[in-house]
Amino acid sequence: MDMGGTIVEKIISSHVGEVVRAGDFCVVTVDMLMCHDATGPLTIKAFNEFERENVWDPQRVTFVLDHAAPSPNERVSGLHDMLRSFAKEQGIRFFDVGEGICHQLMLEKGLVLPGDIALGTDSHTCTYGAVGALSFGIGSTDASGVLLTGKLWLKVPYTMKIIVSNSFKPGVYPKDLMLNVIGILKADGADYLCLEFSGSCIDEMSMGGRMTLCNMAIEAGAKGGIVPPDEKTLEWVRRRSSRSFAPQTSDKDAYFIDVLHIDAAGLEPQVAFPHAVDNVHPVSEATGIPIQQVFLGTCTNGRLEDLREAASILSGRRVHDGVRLLVCPASRQTLLEAIEEGIISTLLEAGATVIPPGCGPCPGTHLGVPGDGENVISTANRNFKGRMGNNKSNIYLASPATCAASAIEGKIADPRKYLS
Repeated sequence: MDMGGTIVEKIISSHVGEVVRAGDFCVVTVDMLMCHDATGPLTIKAFNEFERENVWDPQRVTFVLDHAAPSPNERVSGLHDMLRSFAKEQGIRFFDVGEGICHQLMLEKGLVLPGDIALGTDSHTCTYGAVGALSFGIGSTDASGVLLTGKLWLKVPYTMKIIVSNSFKPGVYPKDLMLNVIGILKADGADYLCLEFSGSCIDEMSMGGRMTLCNMAIEAGAKGGIVPPDEKTLEWVRRRSSRSFAPQTSDKDAYFIDVLHIDAAGLEPQVAFPHAVDNVHPVSEATGIPIQQVFLGTCTNGRLEDLREAASILSGRRVHDGVRLLVCPASRQTLLEAIEEGIISTLLEAGATVIPPGCGPCPGTHLGVPGDGENVISTANRNFKGRMGNNKSNIYLASPATCAASAIEGKIADPRKYLS
């Protein structure tokens, strides 16, 4: 008797029209394609070479300006205009400068739902797995093929199950968990696998926390990350979309290529040292390292709950002299909610600089490029040499709470000392 299917196998099977299993090659129909300003122009150029007048379905395509927004120079302005013009001509959904980061918007606006196959010309498209969708990044040329046909060729990935038991202790967050996972698996430990997250800790976790986990699955080499949808997921999605969807979960007898067990109660805050995401250490091994810039934002940790965590630590305190704290909300909606809640005023009073919703300093294309020899601690997902625009600087990765504590002290600090 055949074994049951994983959530990934079942989602792909539903988009193929027949049962497929890990290792099979197939062509799938696509529910949503996203392109942003750093990769969209190449996609448009490749599409135009086919000399086809229209994309396959403009309602299933989304363009976002977020990587260098507002435009820092004339060249980027030209690329932005290319995307604006193509989107208007084709009737494609378009989010202009200041609306926010593509991955935040795709979920916040209810554009990706449980059971979907959603693709994007960005490696962190895997974020959408938080709602139980199969999502991953593709190249611009592949994306042009999707614009033409609405289909993609792929190999069905095997799945590694990550079971996280118990609850976090105060001062430990989903970002710490995912850094710990990447430290265990290493940068290539999950190559072309899908990471399925489950266990009591995941059940308790907010949707934002689940987004953080899935967002960083690619940093272990994974094709994607996914959290099987539960009632929390379905309620969250229904508030944002009226579109019908077909959630999937893994069968009890599904085959997993490996299973990793983690006790959340045993974790302490984690820090990834330069210049690799898998160079992970407990915060106790990082305390005291001087820092000159702190960045709070990105598709990993720029949501309302992240800003709230940082503000709770910074409230009534000041950013250390000589430290720049840059805050970049993940979306316009996040910024508005943070203003209404008083979070932004708390951060500003502490000495933070708030920059427009978008990717901000993360990709190094503009805003907040660090100086030579400077140390940055960031809530981002990558710390490769040159990632933030200067290959002579050093980037450390940590949770919003650890970043906030570090901003106060001017050196990497344990956030637990600031918790009441």
